[in-house]
Order: sequence, then C-alpha cells, then structure tokens
Amino acid sequence: MKKILSIAVLLLSCLQMQAEGARYAFTEASDLTLVGKLLTDTPNPYHRVDTCRFKGFSKAENSQVRCSAGLAVLFSTNSSTITVKGEYGYVNRGENTMGIALHGYDLYIKKNGKWLYASAKCPRLSDLSANTVLIEGMDGTEKECMLYLPMYSEMKSVQIGIEEGAHIRALDSPFRHRIGIFGSSFTQGISISRSGMSYPMQFMRNTGLQLLSLGCSGNSKLQPYFAEVLKAADVDAIILDAFSNPNARLIEDRLFKFIEIVQEGHPDIPLIFMQTIYREGRNFSEKTDRYERDKMEMAQKMMKEAMKRYKNVYFIYPDTGKEAHESSVDGIHPSDMGYQAWARSIEKPVRKILRKYGLR
Repeated sequence: MKKILSIAVLLLSCLQMQAEGARYAFTEASDLTLVGKLLTDTPNPYHRVDTCRFKGFSKAENSQVRCSAGLAVLFSTNSSTITVKGEYGYVNRGENTMGIALHGYDLYIKKNGKWLYASAKCPRLSDLSANTVLIEGMDGTEKECMLYLPMYSEMKSVQIGIEEGAHIRALDSPFRHRIGIFGSSFTQGISISRSGMSYPMQFMRNTGLQLLSLGCSGNSKLQPYFAEVLKAADVDAIILDAFSNPNARLIEDRLFKFIEIVQEGHPDIPLIFMQTIYREGRNFSEKTDRYERDKMEMAQKMMKEAMKRYKNVYFIYPDTGKEAHESSVDGIHPSDMGYQAWARSIEKPVRKILRKYGLR
C-alpha cells in the first residue's frame, strides 16, 4: 500500500511539474517598454551605465550602476496570473533594507486612471532563478501594468510570465519628459520596503514626470566621472541629491567643477540641487550633529554662490514630514513614510522650475 501511495505521489508531482512547465509563456522585459533608464544604449538593457564606456568608478560603484534601481517595465495583459523569473549577477544583502526591495519585484496595475499597488514578491536567495508568482486569480480583462525591477541587484535577464493562451503587449509610456536624478542611498532607495517606494518612484507616480535614477548608495560625492555620465545623458532636466554623502570639504572642492562638466553637455537645462535631509542619528550625538551641520551649511553657502555664478542652477529643500523623528529606519534613512513625504515636499518647487523651461 505504501509503495502504491509513493508511486501515486510521484506521478502527481510529475504531472504538477509538467503543468507548471506548460502553464506560462515568458517574455523578456526589455522587449516590452522600459522606463526610468538614464542611458538608453547600454549593452545590458538593465544596466544604468555602460561601465566599459564610462571609466573611473570604484568596484562598489561599478556594481551599483549596473543595478536596476529605478527601472520599471510597462505592459498590458489579459492573463489572470503574472509571474516573473530573473537571472541575477550582483545581489546586495544589506541589513537595513527588505529583500523584496533589494532583489524582488514590485507590481502596480492601473485602476480608475491611477497606479495601484498589486503585489511585491522576491525569490529566495537560495533559488534566485525560481519562477515567482506575483499575482493570480485576477479576472481576464485587459490590465495596464508597471513592474519595478530590483532596487539593488544586477539583472542579466528578467522574464515576465503569463498564462498560455493569454497575451502580453508593450504599453506606451504615460510618463512625460526625461529628467535625470542623481544622488545617494536616499535616491537609490535604501530602507524602502519594496522597489517602487523610493522617493523618485513615488514622485514619478504622483506627477507623471519620468525620473531617470542614478542613485548610488554612499557614493554621490560630486565625482567628475558621475558628472560625465550626466553630461552624456539625453535629459530635459536634472535633479541632484548631491550633498548627502560628501563632507563639507568635498562639497567646497568639487561642486563648481561638477556643475561645469554637466553644463558642457547641457548648457540650457535646469540643474535642481537638493539640500540633504536631517538625519535622526544626530539627535544625541554631538559628533554626528557637528558633521551634519557643517556639510549642510557648506552646501547652502556654495549653492548661494553657484546660483550667482551659473545660469539654470537652483537649490531646493526636501522635507521628510512632521513624523520624521518616528519614520527613521537606522538613524540615516527614512522609511516608506519618510520617502513619501520627501516626494511630496519637492513636487511644487520642482514643477515650478520645470515650467520655466516648458516642461509640464
């Protein structure tokens, strides 16, 4: 009896494996519509920078600019199930950010004209190539979807699965213009719960303006080689979280040269610099408070001069909200709630500046 039962279980498992293998048809995400991509000509479509073309990056920076932070794929489908499977290169395993954000996927579906959260999942680190069911049991009507790619992983392939017999089609992007955004771990999205919750991604959903992210955790220090990337990018404007990582001396030494390099390629577009945010780790540490105060004061001083010296340069102040003291994850990075407040706080000043250049 046990032998018969074992055979039955084995047969059932084989049938399930066959059904699973035949259940989905897969499409490479890059064959659909990618949004949020700063440089459109990288050999790997999920890399943000071609590190064979642009030189100077450290080993860590090379890994970061090859990660898919800020990228999303747009498609429409009538499938009741959506899955995803990826081929990974570098994968970050940081402790202050959820795995769903670091190596997972974040799905939004449009409802009543607005993007609405649908699902967020990630494969196990022990089986990153596994086919991950994002959502199932939907009705068979046509749906417009936006899938955010992993925030801190290098993707060699991303395949979206739908039920056999259903269809998937590239969706025209509803996002306007090409606005680069360069910055620190804040801009990349450290401490978010899922990849669609960084402040650039929230700003993009809120406004319909396309942000092209070059956030690099710990490495937004006004380096000239990052300025060269921005100089070469096809953009209508650039927002810069440029004062979160460098100390006061680096800000003083590097800011003007950075602006000059970028403006060699973009003399007539707005460069919108943001002051860094207040970090909660300075609340009781006098050493940290002094360090943070010095760089914020230097940023303000240098930007006052920069706006006199250069055309099309602006300085705005983000805000992580009235509950900022409670929304900090690690004394440095806000939670989703803090990033939501950040996105909302820059919406009016950014749009006001963009309107001067016919960007609405």
